[in-house]
Amino acid sequence: MKENYKTVKFFDRIMNLFGSRTKKRQNAQSIIPFRLNMLLWIVGILLLALTIRLFYLQVLQGTSFKAEVKRSDTTTQTNNVQRGMIYDSQGNVLVGNQTHQAITYTKGANVTSDELYRIANLLGRYVSVSNKNSRLTDRNEEDYYLADKGRLKSVLKHVKTSSDDSEDTKYNKALKYLSDHPDSWELTDQQKNNARIYAAMSGAYSLSTTYIKETGVSAKELAAVGEHLNEMPGVKIGTSWTRNYPQGTDIQSLTGTVSTTGLPSDEVNSLLAQGYSRNDSVGQSYLEKQFQSTLAGSKSQTEVTTNGNDVTKEKTKYPGKKGDNLVLTINSKFQKKVQSILKNNYAAAGNQYSTGVYAVVMNPNTGAIYAMAGIDRDPETGKETPDEIGAINHPITMGSVVKPAMVMGALMDGVITPTNNTLTDMPIKLAGTSSKGSWFNHGGSANMAVNAATALEVSSNSYMMQLLMKEGGMKYSPNAQITMKPSIFAKARGYFNMFGLGVKTGIDLPGETSGYTGPADQKHIGSALDLSYGNYDGYTLIQLAQYMSTIANGGNRMRPYIVKEIRGTKANGELGPVEYTTKPQVQLTIPASKADFDVVKQGLYQVVHGSNRYITGKALATVKPSVSGKTGTAETYYKSHSTTTISFAGYAPSNNPQVVVALAIPGASNSDGGANLTMAKQIFEAYWKTVQSPKGLSD
Repeated sequence: MKENYKTVKFFDRIMNLFGSRTKKRQNAQSIIPFRLNMLLWIVGILLLALTIRLFYLQVLQGTSFKAEVKRSDTTTQTNNVQRGMIYDSQGNVLVGNQTHQAITYTKGANVTSDELYRIANLLGRYVSVSNKNSRLTDRNEEDYYLADKGRLKSVLKHVKTSSDDSEDTKYNKALKYLSDHPDSWELTDQQKNNARIYAAMSGAYSLSTTYIKETGVSAKELAAVGEHLNEMPGVKIGTSWTRNYPQGTDIQSLTGTVSTTGLPSDEVNSLLAQGYSRNDSVGQSYLEKQFQSTLAGSKSQTEVTTNGNDVTKEKTKYPGKKGDNLVLTINSKFQKKVQSILKNNYAAAGNQYSTGVYAVVMNPNTGAIYAMAGIDRDPETGKETPDEIGAINHPITMGSVVKPAMVMGALMDGVITPTNNTLTDMPIKLAGTSSKGSWFNHGGSANMAVNAATALEVSSNSYMMQLLMKEGGMKYSPNAQITMKPSIFAKARGYFNMFGLGVKTGIDLPGETSGYTGPADQKHIGSALDLSYGNYDGYTLIQLAQYMSTIANGGNRMRPYIVKEIRGTKANGELGPVEYTTKPQVQLTIPASKADFDVVKQGLYQVVHGSNRYITGKALATVKPSVSGKTGTAETYYKSHSTTTISFAGYAPSNNPQVVVALAIPGASNSDGGANLTMAKQIFEAYWKTVQSPKGLSD
């Protein structure tokens, strides 16, 4: 029994053991679902929170966050660089840059008009901007006045508006009201100052820099602005450059000027299309305009990261490149001398009714211009103004100085030959025209036989008219009817054009004119005679210089040029490497023989060194090396006053031309005073003294 009891106990213990394990397993199984449920609840709550957050961000606040993303942006800010300079042929600065401290403004990406108005009014407390520096228009004043919301609201009370009107429509109506009622509002002097600043700021592009005050910033203004910069986002103290003229401002009429108040209004659209900003300074005339892209350089580029109106990061992508420099063929010392020669001898020509005096000095073998001088004169007031550029845009009836071209045309046309060219100088009288004769033979008392060279020596009008009639197929006899056709105009002008008379020369300056051409119909057929000796069409001084150069070099019509080189800048600011060199350009080779040119050159030599009693250029005979050339007179009028244009074109040395001088004085009243020859003599002498040594050059 005892053994059975022990056995039962043993089995009870075994069962209890298994029973406790079963209970533990059951307890564990009951705990797992609870934890799992709790975890699921937590996950569900988190997903719900995430859903709510996404709903808040994407639905409730989506618009504002999109706007914020748009406000945060990376753009490129550009700034102007120093403009290239202009040098003479000897490396002297003609047009340089003067550095100034300036007040600038860089417009933010999303600046409102209210913020601009606030900054302008604040800056206006410390900086005075004159109307000279920034011209204030009526529209500028109106925009500033309406920038104040209170004033805008007040003005709109006087304007009929509807609920359908947009804000722009309402604003335009307010502008019209101010324009129509100028007495109802007025800006104080301080407000006008602020308005100039506001206009400059408003006109700037986003992230572009404009000058508020370029020059004349006082130390007091700099200190005041610097102290309050943190209150005026975008306002900075910077640097500006303006043009200066170390050799004198007279050269401005040749080099041109640069705009100081942004893009010129008449070219703003075309310049904007080329990538310029409204506030950029650009060349307005002549060399500054012709070589704008060269002189302007490349703007600096800064990568700007913004958040709203705040700049968070700036990184220079490209530091910019200073504009390249122009080196001219002009010798500034010689240029000044020629200008002085014109000024000092002008009155001797009798200039009461004269409109100016002009001169060009040119290398006949290359086309390089050594000097281009001029004076514009107002006969009404007597005021004289430097006008170098008048040599390319003032047509002048030159007179007898064009006769060598007439002779060359006749030789090329075959109506005379180098060995058969003698005619009788006599007055020419045709039906329907007045008697026309040479200056020394109006009445026929000095009739004489002259060949082509002698005709140039004595400046025979009769000889030239007879050549023209021959070209027109007409045999002259006194009082005969004119049988020439109007085509004679085109024929004679065609030969003149070959040498450059009456056509643009192609000089590297803007604004060149082709001259003046008189009527060429049958009604004016008698004027063809005047054309033959230079008393009909008008030519520019640069044409006269090119024409004489073509004769001097034996038949190559060279394009005149004034820019010798384009050069960079060294780190120390001096002239850098040559980037471009102008090469001499032959525009046309005259289809004439050397024998033809020899006839004309002999005549030009005799004008100065001949022995005929009617020689016209003897005053130049003492100039060394020797000069060959042609004088000219033309009968002109100023209003009802009879005047004379006196001119000269010639070259030296006679047998190896190195320089051509051309000049003209339109509207002179003292044609016998020899002012043209005095000027020519002094210019030749100055050339050999200043530009080129005559040593080694024979006559």
